[in-house]
Amino acid sequence: MKSVLLAPWCQSAAVSRRAKAEGELAATAILDWTHPRVLALAAEVRHGSAETDRDLLVTAHRLITTRVRPVYAMNEKQPASRTLLLERGSCSQRLALLEAVARACGIASRVRGLLVDGRFWYSRFPRLRALIPHQVMLAWPEFQLDRRWVSVSELYGDLDTLQKAGGFANVGGETLFDAVARTAVDWDGLTCSSCDLSGYVLADLGYFSSRDALFGTHGQTLCLPVRITADIIMSRRAA
Repeated sequence: MKSVLLAPWCQSAAVSRRAKAEGELAATAILDWTHPRVLALAAEVRHGSAETDRDLLVTAHRLITTRVRPVYAMNEKQPASRTLLLERGSCSQRLALLEAVARACGIASRVRGLLVDGRFWYSRFPRLRALIPHQVMLAWPEFQLDRRWVSVSELYGDLDTLQKAGGFANVGGETLFDAVARTAVDWDGLTCSSCDLSGYVLADLGYFSSRDALFGTHGQTLCLPVRITADIIMSRRAA
């Protein structure tokens, strides 16, 4: 059974048209890096980082991993400052916080929109399979480092090196946000290994200047009434 009705109507439109966009540094409703809480975290990151922008992002990722516990929240448009205030967030919300800190530190970001097969989450929710949407919107960040775009998948090293740690099983407490520090998260089949997740990608929507632009164009995974209900139930549940 596939929960097609749980997804917003706009998500099914134009999935074959790949968008192209450069990244930016601007604050947005989601990436509200001008908020004092985000600026304070960015200042802490700069104080504890080494020389390069990549080192800065690794420091930010590690701090967020420590400060913001993973939960199953559903609101993709939650501002990064609120995630920091709550000290809990979904994989997407924590990635948004990482982007906000990056922009606060002068590192441009963008997101790649991916529609991922809902079966990817079956192993995490074995008793709720009937309620998992058949496609899930994923905003996968990239950062401009040394004049080239680097996926968050390669924040800790290239995919060939990271794949030696074994693939991401999508079970237990490790989320995609956490996994990038340990293993290759390969959406393109570049590793030819257990890290290859390309078989779950239903559509590549291309690049957007912000996750705000992606969700504004294609909607969130769940329609509003279901999202509100699910968020109340799941947002306090640890991943």
